[in-house]
Amino acid sequence: MTKFVFVTGGVVSSLGKGIASASLAALLESRGLKVTLIKLDPYLNVDPGTMSPFQHGEVFVTDDGAETDLDLGHYERFITTRMKKANNFTTGQIYKSVLEKERRGDYLGKTVQVIPHVTNEIQEFIKRGAGVGTPDGVDVAIVEIGGTVGDIESLPFLEAVRQLSLRLGPNQSAFVHLTYVPYIAAAGELKTKPTQHTVQKLREIGIQPDALLCRADRVIPDEEREKISLFTNVAQWGVISMPDVDTIYKVPRVLHEQGLDGLICDKLRLNTPPANLKRWDDLVHEVQNPQGTVRIAMVGKYVDLSDSYKSLNEALRHAGMKNHVKAEITYIDSETLESQDVAEVLKPFDAILVPGGFGKRGTEGKIAAARYAREHKVPYLGICLGMQVATIEFARHVAGLEGANSTEFDPHTPHPVIALIDEWQNADGTIQKRDANSDLGGTMRLGAQSSDVMPGTLAYDIYGPVVTERHRHRYEANTQYLDRLRAAGLVISAITQREQLTEIVELPREQHPWFMGVQFHPEFKSTPWDGHPLFNAFVKAGLEQRQRKGERPCP
Repeated sequence: MTKFVFVTGGVVSSLGKGIASASLAALLESRGLKVTLIKLDPYLNVDPGTMSPFQHGEVFVTDDGAETDLDLGHYERFITTRMKKANNFTTGQIYKSVLEKERRGDYLGKTVQVIPHVTNEIQEFIKRGAGVGTPDGVDVAIVEIGGTVGDIESLPFLEAVRQLSLRLGPNQSAFVHLTYVPYIAAAGELKTKPTQHTVQKLREIGIQPDALLCRADRVIPDEEREKISLFTNVAQWGVISMPDVDTIYKVPRVLHEQGLDGLICDKLRLNTPPANLKRWDDLVHEVQNPQGTVRIAMVGKYVDLSDSYKSLNEALRHAGMKNHVKAEITYIDSETLESQDVAEVLKPFDAILVPGGFGKRGTEGKIAAARYAREHKVPYLGICLGMQVATIEFARHVAGLEGANSTEFDPHTPHPVIALIDEWQNADGTIQKRDANSDLGGTMRLGAQSSDVMPGTLAYDIYGPVVTERHRHRYEANTQYLDRLRAAGLVISAITQREQLTEIVELPREQHPWFMGVQFHPEFKSTPWDGHPLFNAFVKAGLEQRQRKGERPCP
């Protein structure tokens, strides 16, 4: 029978519930348990697909095509279980489902209310995400509830998990509450009052936490832990200090040394072997002992919020570890780059990466970055829009297609080398259609899809004969221009089997040491254990670029 751990947050947001939940899952998995994680988001959007990266951060994509919260990326990087659509749901999805049932008459004329109809629906979604009653069922499902205790938006979720824990019975669920203990510099003290208040609020709802994860900028002394224990009715061994660390991969060790996984196993009556954290210790050692540095320029439009590129940042760091170096990322605003000396800005870097994005703003700066990388033979990786701007740049300046552009940016371009493709086949075999008037949400090519790779190319060296990666985009390379681009020297090294859509472009090896654009998002499949073959090769190319310039990759 699946047991549940419910993770809540208090005082302020952005304390790291996702990392804490993923770390606890990693500890339980290291004890031999089958674990999954579920994220409950209290906003009314059906999914984050139409939300601004500045407000929400990265949108993570699963193999089955779900656009989800970025915490699912942490989950996949910390444990072996792959996330699916059922592992993330929002208030919007809950109300949509409830209202559809009401319209069908499923409630038999009853007045539809938050309790019991909405809370029951939340519980059904949680059990579905945990695979209860199916072959996909797990030993433990960790359920992270977004938002902060006290917010009106998250109240139905908190009430639902309170009810679910009651229905499950004793020793079938546990509650972990992440809170904040601020240090007041003027007083020279850590203050426990915010934690006392947030736990009081949680207990008013009917939830008594079994463990408190206390975030602070320093280790919380035993005296403060004892005080927190006394005022929150949590045993002192359940009051766990979570100080700031220099790498998130230290968090499992921090939690284990204070006994969180043992506490949860005792609470849930789980008899398991001890946790084995050798792989985590080895990973942290690799992070903290690089043998050099590779300097990467990331030219994007959401650079003011690093969470906009969370998976991409981690993928580059993973690739750095695989090459035994530190990937030093510098964020360059592509909109600002349009008015700067591109060569002067990009000259210091060993490699250039242009990530995905939507909308016209900053695209000419990205095109300029791709041109600089091509002409100066700097390793270049374009992801999604980064592949499209590289194609546009090549069309304009090599293939002679003056004014070439994407119809996303210029609907009247004389050479729409990137355009809206109106039909494609999804990973499940269904045919999806769209046009310029389609809803923005859920109308992209999404999820894992496979394509054939051309032998003898750089892509073939990295992927072999078939590439399977996750997608999230609406516009494609226009199939009507492929022959003209090929004739000008662009190598289209991977293409979809049915629609003949471009997946990977590159330059001939005799013209450029390492230049590649990919339509998919490889960062979603990178893990700290293996990295990702594409990013591993990209970082290696950056190191070779340093050597060509006569520079050593000094630590």
